[in-house]
Amino acid sequence: MRFTFPFFKLPAIFLAFFFLVSRTPLYPQNPGGFSTEEACKELGAQLRWDPFFRSGTLTVQGHRLVFFSGIPGERGPVLMDGKELISVALPYLENGNLRFPENFVVSVKRTFDRYAEEDRPMYRIAAVIIDPGHGGKDSGAVGNHSINGKSLKSVEKDITLEVSKHLYSLLSSAYPDKRILMTRSGDTYPSLEDRVNIANSVVLKENEAIIYISVHANASLNKSARGYEVWYLSPEYRRTLVDKEKFTDSVEVVHIFNDMLEEEFTMESVTIARFILNRFTEILGTSLPSRGLKAENWYVVRNARMPSVLVELGFVSNPDDARLMADPLYLKKFSEALYKGIGDFIAEFENSGGYIAP
Repeated sequence: MRFTFPFFKLPAIFLAFFFLVSRTPLYPQNPGGFSTEEACKELGAQLRWDPFFRSGTLTVQGHRLVFFSGIPGERGPVLMDGKELISVALPYLENGNLRFPENFVVSVKRTFDRYAEEDRPMYRIAAVIIDPGHGGKDSGAVGNHSINGKSLKSVEKDITLEVSKHLYSLLSSAYPDKRILMTRSGDTYPSLEDRVNIANSVVLKENEAIIYISVHANASLNKSARGYEVWYLSPEYRRTLVDKEKFTDSVEVVHIFNDMLEEEFTMESVTIARFILNRFTEILGTSLPSRGLKAENWYVVRNARMPSVLVELGFVSNPDDARLMADPLYLKKFSEALYKGIGDFIAEFENSGGYIAP
């Protein structure tokens, strides 16, 4: 049973009275339990005991639990961190030695574990980088078609920017606490190095993470090729992710930590890719086929030091895909699918405290 309230506001004399009168014998005599040494070992705690006041303090990782001793079988409150009362079977003296009932140890351990869990830094996605492919002097892929007697020019840089701007709007509205950044917001030409430098220069706190989404449109000499696909970095590719300067005293472990971080980023990238692909299938339906997940060492995904994916919306070289990508309604559907896929990953990442299961 727990009571949470501003305990520190109660007068000291009332606190003493509460401790004395609220302890009611409920258990039979000689309930057994743990010795002082056993209890401290089980709790991982340090004990300070005042024999005059018959009070003790157990400390675990900065958290303090204060208790008074009773008689065998007596139940009463203990105070956690000066703010939370917990009802337990109280410790008692036996032949001058302090004994801790099993109920006390179990309840107190559960409480310390709960506080430790609350202390654990919960990892969160602090930033999302949206990278509209190409731009400025680099038009990307271009497709020219004649559809129902009308000419249609499909330009990759325009398609990716339109989708990315709408995606930016959706993410900014849904996640005001996160930094939503674009590598370009107009018809400009950031180089590939500029794009990854923007992402890699974002300053993160220890419990924060960042993801990178590069948006592109495809092209092929085969005019019948069509559909969307999502790419992630090949697992065999190895980047330098760990700052060697932080391991000057133990340089031999740098490659181990680097491999571990690479595995983590690969796992998270694949998870992002799957979520996005699932949402594309759901939202676009049969209007556009899925070409699945693929691995490749694209420049932006191999140089971004974070989980990253590259999305190909469709083929500008295919008249059916080009027609869809010229439709503002379908461009919004692309943005919505990306938004929901990213949102699925954020929820999975943050609800698990930053752990993505393989």
